[in-house]
Amino acid sequence: MKISNTSILNENYEIQHDMDIWIRDGKIVKIEKHSNSLAEEDVKCCEVLDGRGKLFMPGLIDSHMHTGQQLLRGKVLDAMPMIWTRIMLPFESTLTPKKMRLSAGIAALEMIKSGTCGFIDAGSYFMEEAAEVYRTSRLRGALSYSTMDQKNLPQSIRDTARSAIEKTDSLYDAYHGKDHLKIFYSLRALMSCSEELVQMASARAKERNTTLQAHMNEYAGEINYSMEHYQMRPYEYLESLGVLSDRFLGAHSLLLSENEMELIQEHGVKICYCPFSNCGKSVPNSPEMLRRGVLPGLGTDGTAHGGMSLWNEMKIFRSVINISHGVPLAEPKIMPAKTILSMALEGGAAALGEVGRLGKLKEGYKADLIGIDLWQPHLLPSGNLVNTLVESVNANDVVHMIVDGKLVMKNREVLTMDEEKIMWEAKEVTI
Repeated sequence: MKISNTSILNENYEIQHDMDIWIRDGKIVKIEKHSNSLAEEDVKCCEVLDGRGKLFMPGLIDSHMHTGQQLLRGKVLDAMPMIWTRIMLPFESTLTPKKMRLSAGIAALEMIKSGTCGFIDAGSYFMEEAAEVYRTSRLRGALSYSTMDQKNLPQSIRDTARSAIEKTDSLYDAYHGKDHLKIFYSLRALMSCSEELVQMASARAKERNTTLQAHMNEYAGEINYSMEHYQMRPYEYLESLGVLSDRFLGAHSLLLSENEMELIQEHGVKICYCPFSNCGKSVPNSPEMLRRGVLPGLGTDGTAHGGMSLWNEMKIFRSVINISHGVPLAEPKIMPAKTILSMALEGGAAALGEVGRLGKLKEGYKADLIGIDLWQPHLLPSGNLVNTLVESVNANDVVHMIVDGKLVMKNREVLTMDEEKIMWEAKEVTI
């Protein structure tokens, strides 16, 4: 494939115009100034995508989402506290294979149409159903089973440590490495997991050379629980068990002590923020984490928390960090556009275990790309197009998506899924 005569966001987060991108065998093989000439062998086999008026950049990566909460759209905002126990947990305990297939279909469509090529699912139930849908979509992603052994859970989702791990084992055996999918082990939350389960999940993830993910330091109640039961904060507790490594992903990671930040840095732990969702809990000290060389990813936390547009999350994140950290210091560039983009791209690649392979438009990298239609009144003119990507681009501006070198969406038409069928099924559920 050749993307012809387009603008690009290059590996240094600079804009270059009149460029050609050559893709072969799922990788970017050449980026060069536009030329109309094609070698004879390229004429015979090369699909040419007209890039005029478009900007191509790496596909966004959602570092934390919940397929199993897709049907909770609109039911969480403005709700009273403890939504996990009052809304989310009861809902997930009633999931069925049919609901999970529909949830994955809607989630995949929303990600494709907003420019998210890769994702990390935090774990739910009937994940085999979700895996089959995501394989059809051709999106790149990591899936987990919701892993808890808390005694008072609803009967439909109650597990022992061993049975919880066996579910992820089965998912791993069936889908890890299939198409563009990985399987991560998970701990839903430390408050819901015994020490036995924590150690079993960690050991199995290390044995299978995959990532272990968990919700971490999201609420003050988590910190208090850990201090009461272990006399340590959450990251300190995991460090005492030998769990922390560069294959550990801590979602949210908002309420961190100085020592916990040092542990994250020391062990190469990956973290991610979900700005819209996090606004109801706390503001992360992301400037300090960046200073320590830790590049967080960005996630949406799924549809229950405001939808799955990472463009929205980038705008919210910039505003929140500016008012909380930038304004007190009179520093308007406390969180520059290039840094925010690098979190949604390279930070996401790190969370997905794809450092050096995803997250940059660079020769040798995997060809997961999106094309943005620049010929729109809310995007032109622009004195700084990199800033405009963060300030003004919305999900509907993404017109093309390529994953692993193959078109997934062209001119807003999803090529891998029956969008109309999925939308009608969703309408029947919600009306």
